[in-house]
Amino acid sequence: MSLKEFSNLNRNKTILNLCKDTFDLVVIGGGITGAGIALDASSRGLKVALIEKNDFASGTSSKSTKLIHGGLRYLKQFDFWLVKEVGSERAIVHKLAPHLVLPEKMLLPLMENGSYGKWLTSIGLKVYDILAQVTDEDKRQMLEKEDALILEPLLPTKNLNGAGYYAEYRTDDARLTIENIKTSLNYDTTALNYASVEEFIYTDKKITGVVVKDAVSGSEFKIKSKYVVSATGPWVDDLRAVNNSNKGKHLYLTKGVHLVFPYEKLPVQQSVYFDIPDGRMMFAIPRGNTTYVGTTDTHYTENKDKVKTDLADAMYLISAVNNMFPTIELSLDDIVSSWAGLRPLIHEEGKSASELSRKDEIFTSDTGLISIAGGKLTGYRKMAERVVDRVVKLVEEADSTKELKSCHTDEIPLCKNAFKNAKEVKEYILEITSRIQADGFKAHDAWFLVTNYAKQTEVVLETYALINDKDIKVRLAKAELLFCIHYEMIQNPMDFFIRRTGRLYFDIESIRYLMDPILEEFKKVFKLSDNKIEDYRQELEHEIDEHSNFSLNRD
Repeated sequence: MSLKEFSNLNRNKTILNLCKDTFDLVVIGGGITGAGIALDASSRGLKVALIEKNDFASGTSSKSTKLIHGGLRYLKQFDFWLVKEVGSERAIVHKLAPHLVLPEKMLLPLMENGSYGKWLTSIGLKVYDILAQVTDEDKRQMLEKEDALILEPLLPTKNLNGAGYYAEYRTDDARLTIENIKTSLNYDTTALNYASVEEFIYTDKKITGVVVKDAVSGSEFKIKSKYVVSATGPWVDDLRAVNNSNKGKHLYLTKGVHLVFPYEKLPVQQSVYFDIPDGRMMFAIPRGNTTYVGTTDTHYTENKDKVKTDLADAMYLISAVNNMFPTIELSLDDIVSSWAGLRPLIHEEGKSASELSRKDEIFTSDTGLISIAGGKLTGYRKMAERVVDRVVKLVEEADSTKELKSCHTDEIPLCKNAFKNAKEVKEYILEITSRIQADGFKAHDAWFLVTNYAKQTEVVLETYALINDKDIKVRLAKAELLFCIHYEMIQNPMDFFIRRTGRLYFDIESIRYLMDPILEEFKKVFKLSDNKIEDYRQELEHEIDEHSNFSLNRD
């Protein structure tokens, strides 16, 4: 398989290209929205630079509930437009990356005095099916109590009136982001992480570029561009302040927290969307050898760069799970990992966090800075389309001879059209299982490889065959690492363990096992000093502790 190299080993060359060219568009922010904008704009014919101050997807785009879902809860707010748009988008994104966007049946228990009554749920799910254009096999079913308990024996027999059963999709948000960026490289995008926009460059009071600080070398450089878009999520208002345009509507940040447990501690048979005592709703989602739960929705005003799960968050979620599943008695000691992220919502006077709309909004300053805020993971492609439509209009007004394509990202598959549908994904997982089981790997290992890398798994396994190491787990992890170094722009071990592989969240013990050999490989490939490797070791140990240690005497 031929892949376009995308590596920080070529960082100086990438920066040189950013400095010498004039771009049609600079996109600030390497989360899912920025990634979607870069792909949309470059596929229409624009020359694009994508700049991210940390790692790609290191903000909100690696800390969502990891669902491409239709927004059933927004029916309660009568937000039919949003339900229709994100519902339709689920099917499109599944088509573009069926290995990353996986069908997931969702069970909605109907409890006595709960948020959803049987009759209204039946009508609501029917409307949901229509708005979201749900296909026959995934259309909603209404279940009696006995049938609901067969599907999920952990549900309480007391106060259970039945359940709704409907379709959603599960994803890996960080992988979806990186695959959008990698796909944009096949057009005319140049992307760089660990590079922060410090200032804007102006000509005749209009933005004509940005001043960027390279976090690796500490040096600054300039990028010339005709237009600039800020897709920085929670940091949108910060960039508007640099541009002296932070007025009018502003962001309202809320914190969403998720906890991860060993599957045997919370062995739900499929995803469950359930009531909690304070009137909110929560997800419990099985994933591999774990089950994760979430989320919270609390106003956040602290450091945006250091969002973490605190003891109160953990106890709140555990209490909610134990309340719903009476035979489950989770405790703080059962938490194996967690994550916390921010939702950048548009402030509306008099509304609580859970009542605020998840719609996106575009702001354009007098100097030409285009900012997009709000929105949902599921709607990233349409958000990108709306932003790029605005940029294209400006481009064509400035140059009537310029002919650009219309949006067609709904026809651009990620991972080079690796699979046509979910059936092909399952068949390939079985094939990989048969090929690696002789070395001692299990079906779960094949599932992990394919749902992470699609048919890029072939490149990983080719590298695996060349590595000389008796420990098969270490050998495969090194092969993954080398793939991510050469084709996915990782700069440090945290990029690898957290965002490219999700191990910090869903296989945290493997980090402890793999830390030494992975750090050794990093040292060799990047030619790092012992002191730098020790810094990385301490940072990894800190991340593990912060995400998994919830003892009452925690610092």
